[in-house]
Amino acid sequence: MVTRQLPKPAELFELLSFKKPELDAKKRRLSAALTIEDLRTIAKRRTPKAAFDYTEGAAEGELSLARARQAFQDIEFHPSILRDVSTVDTSCEIWGGPSAMPFGIAPTGFTRLMQTEGEVAGAGAAGAAGIPFTLSTLGTTSIEGVKAANPTGRNWFQLYVMRDREISYELVRRAAANGFDTLFFTVDTPVAGARLRDKRNGFSIPPQLTLGTVINAIPRPWWWYDFLTTPKLEFASLSSTGGTVGELLDAAMDPSISFADLDVIRGMWPGKIVVKGVQNVEDSRKLVDLGVDGIVLSNHGGRQLDRAPIPFHLLPQVVEAVGDRTEVAIDTGIMNGADIVAAYALGAKFTLIGRAYLYGLMAGGRAGVDRTIQILSDQVVRTMKLLEVPTLADLTPAHVTQLRRLLPVGEATDAVTRA
Repeated sequence: MVTRQLPKPAELFELLSFKKPELDAKKRRLSAALTIEDLRTIAKRRTPKAAFDYTEGAAEGELSLARARQAFQDIEFHPSILRDVSTVDTSCEIWGGPSAMPFGIAPTGFTRLMQTEGEVAGAGAAGAAGIPFTLSTLGTTSIEGVKAANPTGRNWFQLYVMRDREISYELVRRAAANGFDTLFFTVDTPVAGARLRDKRNGFSIPPQLTLGTVINAIPRPWWWYDFLTTPKLEFASLSSTGGTVGELLDAAMDPSISFADLDVIRGMWPGKIVVKGVQNVEDSRKLVDLGVDGIVLSNHGGRQLDRAPIPFHLLPQVVEAVGDRTEVAIDTGIMNGADIVAAYALGAKFTLIGRAYLYGLMAGGRAGVDRTIQILSDQVVRTMKLLEVPTLADLTPAHVTQLRRLLPVGEATDAVTRA
């Protein structure tokens, strides 16, 4: 029989402690976010539909994005045992410089529409965390503004080769003059993908107000207050080039872009040049033969060609083909630090986060981006410790198995026959 007694308050207080209430609403909601998905939930609640859908959405049926995320979930880790992982080293070298983590912030357009701190929040948070920040040609903070926000950290610039080539050339010169050390030459946007959410929402800069837009925004007065009381929303690095927003968007997508343009830009750029948007092995080999400093396997976050190759699935093939001659990075679908560790194990030398960063931005401005970086960093460290690898260099393909849901028809038939 269990002996019963009245509870003793002193003993209860030894077992129970009450969390001190947090009176700051922003700190309270961000500290409660334990995953990027939690930040996404907060972002959706706080952001008007058109702006949120611009971040969330992808092209056509959004299959490319869904498949990319699923690919990271469909892995199996293989941990080692009895290794000392009391501390782990997450630092790496990428394209001639350091990063405290094996991930950086990807280029995103229209960023201040999501939350008015925009690229200033992203660049400042990246600098504080010791990771690189990438500014888009269609960014809403200027090259000079990003440099001011991240004066001593690593800034990268993503270039669209515009119809008026001199506009692109001037952007290259400005980025170099402001100490940006790596240029992303983007090759997957000959025309804009069909982003159906944006069309249905009437998405534009400035926003086109419809009755639905207004009704959706009524419970989000903070967003409108920020939008109406902060500087004009524009493509900041292009503000002096003239033309309407629509004309600038149309000019940024040029189907005549070619290897000759890559050669011209390489001749102008003093730092590292990386080609972003590579989606097959053959092109990877050709680019490395041409002497580029790196490639980013990317389908533009699923926002261009739907049903495009899954970068994470393509990674081992490209690393096998060219990984000994260049540094391969990857983006699209990364929502967890475990995704980053898996990519590194399979040969990626770096990863880039886009939506994860924007979810944090929408959830809480600069503090939300800090939270994104902290969540992913904690997940990277924890995953490495559970795999029992003390450094990134200790990660190998033996630590990860990709579990394939989608197989080419011939391979699927062979697999059934073998079974």
